[in-house]
Amino acid sequence: MRDFSKRATNRPADRDVEITAINTCVIEGNFEWNLVTVHTDAGVVGLGESYRGGGVTEIMSYMERFLIGENPLDVERLFRRMIQETSGHGGTTGKVVTAASGIEIALWDLVGKLTGLPVYQLLGGKYRDEIRIYCDCHTGEAWEAEDGYVATHEADAYQPAAYAREAERVVDRGFEALKFDLDQPMDNEPDPFNGRVRRTDIDRKREIVAAVRDAVGEDVELAFDVHWDYSFDSAKRLCRALEPFDLLWLEDLVPPENMAAQREITRAANVPIATGENRFRVHEFKELLYEFGVDVITPDPTTCGGLAESKAIASRAEENYIVFSPHNVCSPVGTMACVHLAAAIPNFDLLEYHALEVDWWDDLLVREDPLIEDGRITVPEGPGLGIELDEDVAREHAMDPGTMLT
Repeated sequence: MRDFSKRATNRPADRDVEITAINTCVIEGNFEWNLVTVHTDAGVVGLGESYRGGGVTEIMSYMERFLIGENPLDVERLFRRMIQETSGHGGTTGKVVTAASGIEIALWDLVGKLTGLPVYQLLGGKYRDEIRIYCDCHTGEAWEAEDGYVATHEADAYQPAAYAREAERVVDRGFEALKFDLDQPMDNEPDPFNGRVRRTDIDRKREIVAAVRDAVGEDVELAFDVHWDYSFDSAKRLCRALEPFDLLWLEDLVPPENMAAQREITRAANVPIATGENRFRVHEFKELLYEFGVDVITPDPTTCGGLAESKAIASRAEENYIVFSPHNVCSPVGTMACVHLAAAIPNFDLLEYHALEVDWWDDLLVREDPLIEDGRITVPEGPGLGIELDEDVAREHAMDPGTMLT
């Protein structure tokens, strides 16, 4: 049996470092942001983030028992050890991989701080100085679901004019690419279970897309997301209805479990199709990429295995000339990890930003200027992720202020 606990020991004294602790906390933003710090006997601390949701910080804390004493410079071996040590707990997929993703990001931050290099340099170098951002927009109030992803609003929030107004507001803030959720409560009528959408509701979606396009003009790129809601026939009908609008992509049309259905939708559509945020590790992307089941791949680095695993996914996408646009609903911590990844990937296009209504989002980091300016983030040149968490702001918004990262 392979044993990823075995380690190479021949290294200079200044790189003979050991992990001493792993701390976690949950920040209550528009989502629950799972932050993690990895501490060392060198006094250097790495900062990372795992995808939102319950149970993840507990798994990260569990992993401390076999990471104590390890050298944090062995990032990829330690990721494999985390997967191996938890394989009997579902460690090849799901929330265990998500927990390992956050620790892996913190390890890259540590390596950068210990060597004086930015993470993008550790990942192979930089293709671009700025990362283009697309803004995930919502009509009505900001995302407010405590569990799951469903949060409905008053009917006025779903009128085409409401989408158009929000699109204009976001473009005025400097964004050149937008995404809206196009799934709506009326999709559940007359039957909330079968995923079939009425012709009248498809007509309404077409009106929404037309209204947004008219509001922002032809120079702004538009994508729409429907969260795996639809039956095979409804997905095809929606694609046909939206063909005239030359969308950036249409995202997550059918439930993600059936690869053959996903491939056939993509092949039948004359609209670029995006998916990938709920798949784990490079193995779960194999068929999607090599059978051309997708036009734009959208893994979440804080979910699918961290930065090295995401880079491996991007490399396989590049083999097939598929664009890489990561899903991201993180705090500034996970977002900046994605920025370093995006800088190091040739086939990167756009990174998601999903916190427009969190007015203290920038404040979570110690900095003077906004992270996002004119729809772009400048790639940091400091060691590691090049960021510093503002502990006071984190404590103010922590779910449990007693479980902080220091």
